[in-house]
Amino acid sequence: MRRLNLRESFDLPLAVVVLTLFAVGLLMIYSASWQYASVQGFSEYQMVIRQMLIGLAGLGGIVVITLIDYHQYKRFVVPGMLLIVALFILVLLFGSETQFGARRGLFSGSIQPSEFAKLGVIIYLSFWLYNKRGQLHKWTYGLIPLLAILGVTAGLILMQPDISAAATIILLGGVLFFIAGGKINQILVVVVVTALMGFLLVKVSSTASTRLTDYWNGLQDPKSASDHVKWSLEAIINGGLFGVGIGRSTTKFIGLPVATTDSIFAVITEETGLLGAFAVIILYALLLWRGLTIADHAPDNLGKLLASGISLWIFIEAIINMGVLVNLLPFAGNALPLISSGGSSLITTLAAVGILMGISRQSKLAKLSAERSPKNAVVDLRRRNRRGSLSRTGSAAGGR
Repeated sequence: MRRLNLRESFDLPLAVVVLTLFAVGLLMIYSASWQYASVQGFSEYQMVIRQMLIGLAGLGGIVVITLIDYHQYKRFVVPGMLLIVALFILVLLFGSETQFGARRGLFSGSIQPSEFAKLGVIIYLSFWLYNKRGQLHKWTYGLIPLLAILGVTAGLILMQPDISAAATIILLGGVLFFIAGGKINQILVVVVVTALMGFLLVKVSSTASTRLTDYWNGLQDPKSASDHVKWSLEAIINGGLFGVGIGRSTTKFIGLPVATTDSIFAVITEETGLLGAFAVIILYALLLWRGLTIADHAPDNLGKLLASGISLWIFIEAIINMGVLVNLLPFAGNALPLISSGGSSLITTLAAVGILMGISRQSKLAKLSAERSPKNAVVDLRRRNRRGSLSRTGSAAGGR
């Protein structure tokens, strides 16, 4: 029986898109960080080498994850979510404070559980929704437990605080519930509850209130937007259609905040122009298309939920990051997937890509299994030899 070889096990279009985005990320991280690293007394290659090593480890992880049947994750779903909750508690107790007073990471911020939680929630909810698929219409088995799961996870993230990560998790939960077959009236309840929680958050959180005010002011007049947005817009305007050239951005040196992470898309646009920015957007659109194609061909609804959730998550993260920089969305600290500097984000995204690859591989294996089924084998036998043994036996019986 024929089996998939190593090359056939991987989804080539998805691999090309992911590797291209990762390569773009390495180039732009070096461009945005070399001067800062030199001023701090470090090697100008320090940040890009760190990102490259993490990425290479993640690419190796993709190979391993691809070869695993995604149904086997079931045994790790609950322990995985409990581990993420434990990490959240450790962050609140012992986490390193950022310059803005938030506690979001462990070990000097090198590990950020909120990034792991995004993928963890997708996996957990995919299995949970798949197992409850016949009972989702019941409020006590469907919507209420879903809100509890999302509420606990998002609540722990808000305590850091990390508003953008909490909002992303709630959005992903709602999308997965819709894909799994949630009723419209239940989804409307989720929307209303989320809106009310958002309203209360704006009222009690100065951070959320400031971000919303800056966003609204920026819509009225770009000059009244936050400093972050104003520097980003200046970088985009400087870039024009064709850009100033790789490595020649100036705003990354004179005011653009966190140029290697949250603002890296502004650096890309300044140095490669609108053409380069559109190329990056097209790459994310291709990743979404390929992921949804994998979801469409998945062997079961569990695979469809996992692939759809992962593909939409990566695309949503990219859209939020880029939309914030041009003031289309309120400020959020979402990384640009596969491009922004950051080990937690990169490792989590590459692990998600590995799951997508694994689902694609299981689809191919299911197709091969169907082709080798007894029914197909008989059809193939008759096609190859029209005077096969079955026909001869029948003829002999008729002559007796």
